[in-house]
Amino acid sequence: MTISVGARIPSTTLNVIKDGIQAISTEEIFSGRKVVLFSVPGAFTPTCSAKHLPGYVENMEKFQSKGIDVACMAVNDAYVMKAWAKDQDVPEQLIMLADGNANLARALGLEMDASAFGMGLRSRRFALYAEDGVVKALNVEAPGEFSVSSAQAMLDTLGA
Repeated sequence: MTISVGARIPSTTLNVIKDGIQAISTEEIFSGRKVVLFSVPGAFTPTCSAKHLPGYVENMEKFQSKGIDVACMAVNDAYVMKAWAKDQDVPEQLIMLADGNANLARALGLEMDASAFGMGLRSRRFALYAEDGVVKALNVEAPGEFSVSSAQAMLDTLGA
């Protein structure tokens, strides 16, 4: 079942690279904070690299001015996420989360089977806004679409 507005972010662990691979819990990411989490089907894929991630990079200051942290998630390993962050000039304050085994994607009910494209299990494209771990807004894209999960769409959702 897909997570909904009002629900708490499930407890699971992802990875980031800081002095090597570090595990980070969803509690650590979301507790006591306002966070926009956006998810892409894959690092280095066309729409993700040309539009999705760059939109959040370009709008980081707008989110930060509202006291909102931003995190990007993909079902890739932490090394791929680090390389993608470097390739895309991602500022250090944008958290690049590796959901290598799709644990969070599955826990949110937002996984997708991309086996037909040789990509295996991935995350659907979405963006959510949570306060202290509770989902306040959820924008999930229809297959093949990119509009409601963009940085600008989330800023509009948040009234920014």
